Amino acid sequence: MGWAKRIFLFMAVNILILVTLSVTLNLLGVRPYLTAYGINYTALAEFCLIWGMGGAFISLGLSRIMAKWMMGVQVIDPAAARGDAAELVATVHRLALAAGLPALPQVGIYDSPEVNAFATGPTKSRALVAVSTGLLNAMGREELEGVLGHEISHVANGDMVTMTLVQGIVNAFVMFLARVIGFFISQQVKEENRRWTNFLVVMVLEILLSLLGMMVVAFFSRSREFRADAGSARLAGRDKMIAALENLQRTFEPLDANNRSMATLKISGKSGGFMVLLSTHPPLAARIAALRG
Repeated sequence: MGWAKRIFLFMAVNILILVTLSVTLNLLGVRPYLTAYGINYTALAEFCLIWGMGGAFISLGLSRIMAKWMMGVQVIDPAAARGDAAELVATVHRLALAAGLPALPQVGIYDSPEVNAFATGPTKSRALVAVSTGLLNAMGREELEGVLGHEISHVANGDMVTMTLVQGIVNAFVMFLARVIGFFISQQVKEENRRWTNFLVVMVLEILLSLLGMMVVAFFSRSREFRADAGSARLAGRDKMIAALENLQRTFEPLDANNRSMATLKISGKSGGFMVLLSTHPPLAARIAALRG
C-alpha cells in the first residue's frame, strides 16, 4: 500500500510548538542576540539551537499521547485480552523481548480501512505499537509478524530519538534564518513599526522554512526504513517481511483521509515526481529488492 500525503503528526506538532515558542519569547521580549550594533550571530546561533532542540523534544514527549488522540488508538490490556487481541499482544511482546527492549511496548488497535501500522513513543521504554483494523483483516499471521517486526525494529533502533535530533537541527536553522531575514527586513521600515514587522516576518518564515525542512527530515526517515526492514528480517524472518511488503504492493489502498498526519510512523510509502522529496518511505519495490539482495 502507498500514499502521497506527507503532512504527518510529528512535524505538524513540531511546527506548532516552534511557532508557539517564538510567539511567547517575542511577547516576553526574550531576544538576547540583539545588541545596540545589531545581531550577535554567535548568541543567535546558541539561542536557536537551545530552543530548536527544545521544540523537537517537546514534540517527542507528546508523540505517544498525540498518536492515540489523532488516530483513536485503543490500547489493549494484556491481562484482559482474548482471542486475536491476545495473540497480537503476545507477538509484539515476543518480538520486543527478542529485540532486547528494556520494557514491553503498549499495543493498540485503531479503526481504519487503511492497511498499516505504526510505532511511536519518547523512549524505548515508553513505546506504542498500533495496527489498523484494515491491516488485521488484510494480512495473514506471518505477514502481520513481519510488519510488527518492522515496527519493533524502529523502536529498538531509537528512530524516534534520531528523527527528533534531526528535526531539532532543522528547527535551529529555521529559527536562525527567519530571525536574520526578519531583522534586515524590519530595518527597512519606520522605527515605530520595526518590532511588529520583524515579528510577522519571523512567524511567516518559520512556517515556510519548516515546510522546506520536512524534505531533510523525510530524507533521513527513508534511510531508517531500510534498517527497520532489515531488523524485521532478523526478528521475524526475511520471508515474512518480504511477504508483508508484497501484500502492500498488491493492496494499493489510499491512506485514510482523516488520518493522513501519521505517515512518518508507518510502514509503506508511494509517491512520484516532486513528492518523492517529501516521502518518508522508500518505494516498496526498492525495499523488497534490498531484502532479497
